[in-house]
Amino acid sequence: MAKSQWSFRSATGLSAALAAKQVSAVELAQDAIGRIERHDGKINAVCVRDFARGLEAARAADAARARGETGALLGIPMTVKESYNVAGLPTTWGFSQHKDFVPGEDALSISRVKQAGGVILGKTNVPVALADWQSYNDIYGTTNNPFDLGRTPGGSSGGSSAALAAGYGPLSMGSDIGGSLRVPAFHCGVYAHKPTYNLVPPRGHTPPPFPAIPLERDLSVIGPMARSAADLTLLLDVIAGPDPMDNGVGYKLALPPPRHAALKDFRVLVIDGDPVMPTDKDVRSAIETLAGKLGKAGVSIARHSPLLPDFADSSRLYMRMLMGFLSASFLPETIEGTRVEVAKLAADDRSLLAERMRGMTQSHRDWVLDDGARARLRAQWRELFRTFDAVICPIMPTPAYPHDHAPLQETRRIGIDGKDYVYPDQLAWPGIATLPGLPATAIPLGLTARGLPVGVQILGPWLEDRTPLKLAELIEREFGGFVPPPTFDD
Repeated sequence: MAKSQWSFRSATGLSAALAAKQVSAVELAQDAIGRIERHDGKINAVCVRDFARGLEAARAADAARARGETGALLGIPMTVKESYNVAGLPTTWGFSQHKDFVPGEDALSISRVKQAGGVILGKTNVPVALADWQSYNDIYGTTNNPFDLGRTPGGSSGGSSAALAAGYGPLSMGSDIGGSLRVPAFHCGVYAHKPTYNLVPPRGHTPPPFPAIPLERDLSVIGPMARSAADLTLLLDVIAGPDPMDNGVGYKLALPPPRHAALKDFRVLVIDGDPVMPTDKDVRSAIETLAGKLGKAGVSIARHSPLLPDFADSSRLYMRMLMGFLSASFLPETIEGTRVEVAKLAADDRSLLAERMRGMTQSHRDWVLDDGARARLRAQWRELFRTFDAVICPIMPTPAYPHDHAPLQETRRIGIDGKDYVYPDQLAWPGIATLPGLPATAIPLGLTARGLPVGVQILGPWLEDRTPLKLAELIEREFGGFVPPPTFDD
C-alpha cells in the first residue's frame, strides 16, 4: 500500500487540512488505523485498540465541523499511554494482577482531550509500574523501536514514542518522573515536553486499582508527545490548568510568553556531558553540531558557567528523593533487605547506587532536609536563568540500546565508548530537570551513522514552558526535525 500523504503530517497541518476540507476526520482515523494494522505486529506499540469508538469520535468531529464548530484537536487522531484512565479500557500499568481493571471514567487530561475534539484510537505499551526505559510486560509483551526492532523504544512512554515514529497519529501523551517522556522521544526521534511540575493535573493517571482523586505525586508529571515542536504546545494548552476537583489549586495564570521570538536573541548554555554520567561520541557529536549551527544563526552560546548547579551533588540528591518517593510502594521485605545493605555502606560512598539505597530507607526527617536542599537548588536555577534563557544538555548517554530484560536493573550495564556503566545511573540526565521541577523539551537532532535517533533536551525556567518550546520550534524550522524510520516509511 502506498504511503498516505497524511501519515506523517503534524497535528497543526492536519487541522488546517480539515478546516480546508481537504480531508475528513474519518479518513485520518482510517489512515492511522490502517498503519497500526499494517505495522504494529512488528512494533507492538498500541497494546489496547479502541478503533470503533475512535471512528465514532471521528464521525462526530466531521459533523461538528459541518456545523461550523471548532476545537483545538477536532478530528485529530492520537494515542495515549496505557497508564491514563480511559473509561471502558483497561488500565494495568503492566501489572498482571490488574489486567482486568477497567476504570469507569476518564482521567481529567483525557476528558480535556475529548472535549477539544481529539480522536483517541488506543493506548500504548509501558513497562511494569512505569519503571524502566524499556517497554515490556507480561500482559502485552515487548515494544520495539521502529528504527531497529532489536532495540528499546525507550520507556516508560515507549509505546507512545514508537507509535508516533511509526505514523500512528501525530500526537500522544505520556508521563515523566525519570525521563519517561524525554527518553523515549530521544530513542525514537520524536518530540516531548516535560511540563513545569504540577502544571498539568494528574488526576486519573493513577496506578490500579487506586481511585482517581486529586493527588500530588512528588517529581512526577504528565505531558504531550508529538512529531513536531509546535504540536507540543497545541496539546499542552489543552491539558494544562488547575483541577476543578482540587478547589482550583494550581497555576491559574496564563503561562508567560516565550522570552524571544527569534533564534538570534536566545542566550543558551550548552552542556555535552559530565564525568558523573558521560555521553558517547554520537551524543557529543550531535550536541557539538547543534551548538555550531546555533552559533552561526546568531544564538549567544556558552559552554561553561559557574552558575550551573553542581551536577554530581544534584544527581545524588535526585537519586535519594526519587527512591524515597518510589519505595513507598515497595514490599516491606524489600525495604528491610535494603536497610541491611545500607548499614554496610561506607560513610564516604557517594556512588549513585549508594544514594538510591539511602533514599529507599531514609527517615522523614532526612527527606525534609533533602527537600530543603532542593529548595536551594531551585534558587540556583532561578539565578542561572537571569543570565541564560535555556540550557541544552543530554537526555541519555547513548542512542537506543538492545533489549535487556534482566530482572534486576542494578545488574544491567550500559556501554559508553567501550566502558560499562550501571544502568540506573542514567537517571542523572533526566534528573537534571526533574528534581527542580523545571520544564524540559526533548527534540530530535537526526540519525547516527547506524541509523539511530539522537537528540537533546532544552531546559527552561520555572513556569516558562513556552520558552524551551519556542526554541524547539525555531530549531526545527531552521535545521529540521523528525525523520521517519525507513522500514516503516510507507
